[in-house]
Amino acid sequence: MTDRAREQTLQEAAIAALRRGDAAVARATLGEMADPPAMLLAQACNRLGDLDGEQAALNRILEQDMRNLPALLAMGQNFQRRGDQRGATSWFRSALAQAAAHGAAPALQPLLQRAQEAIAGASRDFEDHLDAAMAGLPTLPRIAQATDLLLGKSELYLQQPSMFYFPGLPQRAFYERDEFAWVPAVEAASDAIIAELNDVRAGAPDFAPYVQTPTDRPAPNNPLRDDPSWGAYYFWQQGEVVADHAARCPTVMAALDHADRPMITGRSPMALWSLLKPGTHIQPHHGLLNTRLICHLPLIVADNCALRVGAETRAWAPGEMLIFDDSIEHEAWNRGNDTRVVLLFEVWRPEIHAEERIALTRLFEAIDRFGPKQVDAG
Repeated sequence: MTDRAREQTLQEAAIAALRRGDAAVARATLGEMADPPAMLLAQACNRLGDLDGEQAALNRILEQDMRNLPALLAMGQNFQRRGDQRGATSWFRSALAQAAAHGAAPALQPLLQRAQEAIAGASRDFEDHLDAAMAGLPTLPRIAQATDLLLGKSELYLQQPSMFYFPGLPQRAFYERDEFAWVPAVEAASDAIIAELNDVRAGAPDFAPYVQTPTDRPAPNNPLRDDPSWGAYYFWQQGEVVADHAARCPTVMAALDHADRPMITGRSPMALWSLLKPGTHIQPHHGLLNTRLICHLPLIVADNCALRVGAETRAWAPGEMLIFDDSIEHEAWNRGNDTRVVLLFEVWRPEIHAEERIALTRLFEAIDRFGPKQVDAG
C-alpha cells in the first residue's frame, strides 16, 4: 500500500469513528497519519474535552487561512467552554465580520446565530460587571459617555466641518445654558420675541426655504432644497442686516446684541427664525465650520420634535436655549402636528481666544474675497 493510500485509509477510519461517536479511536487513528487533517483532529479533541489540543489544531488551520470561517467559529466555542468570554467574543466577532464580508454556507447559519447570542450575552455580563465595579460613585457624564462607547451602546461622533476645521477644540455636542453669561438676557426676551413672531406670521409672510438653489453654484444635494417645510426668516444674512425684517422686530435685534456673535464681512452674523413644519425631517449633516456654536431659542414648541447632535438627542423647551456644535453630525425632526419655530443664531466658540478670533476673521474674509479677478473691459 502506498503512503498516499495509507493516509486515505486512516482518514476514512477516523471519520467513521467520529460518526459512531468514538472520538478516542478517531484521535488515535489521526495520530498515525503523517499529516492529519487539522479540522478532523480539532473535532476529535473537542469531543474528548481536550481544549488545548483543539486550539492547537485550529491554530494550524488559521495560520494557513486566517479567514477560515468554521475554524473561527470553533475557536470562539473553544474559548467559550474555557469560560473566557472576552476571548470568545473576539473570535465570534471575527467570524461574523468574515461572514458579512464573504457570505457563509447555510450549514453554518445556526452557528453564526449562536455566535451573535454569545456576544450579546457577554455584553450584558460585561455591563453588569462594570456597573458593580462602579457602584457607589457619583454619575459623571464623561465617564458615562466613555463607558457607553466601550460597550457599543453609543457611536463616536467627531467634528467634521464641511469647509473649515480649527484644531484643538473640545469634541462636545451640546453646551449648557449656564456656561454663557449672555443667555439669561436673550431668554428674558422670549415673550416679546414671540409677540413679534405672531405679528409677522399674521401678515402671512413668506418664510423662504432654508435651503435654496443658488444661481451661481451647483445645487446642494438636500431633499429639502427649495422646500418651505424648513423655512427661514432672516434678520442677519451673510453678515448684513435684513433691513425690513429688522425694522419689524426690534426686540429680536436687541436680544441678539447680547450674544457673542462673530462679525465677519460677507459671512457673519447669521440670525433667523427657523421654521419646521409637521412631518419635516432635516437629514443628518455637518455644518461648515467648527469655530462657532449654533443657538436655538425655542419660540413655538411642538410635541414630538427633537434635535440629535452626535449621540445625544434633546427636545426644545419654551424659552430655554439649546446650544450645540453643528460641525458634529446632527439632524432634526418634527413628528408632531404643529409647526416649530426657533430663533437661530451663531456665536463664537468660547475656547477660541480673542487674538485667534481676530486672525480667523481676517482669514475668513480673505477666503471669501478669493475668486475671479475683475477685468477692466475698457
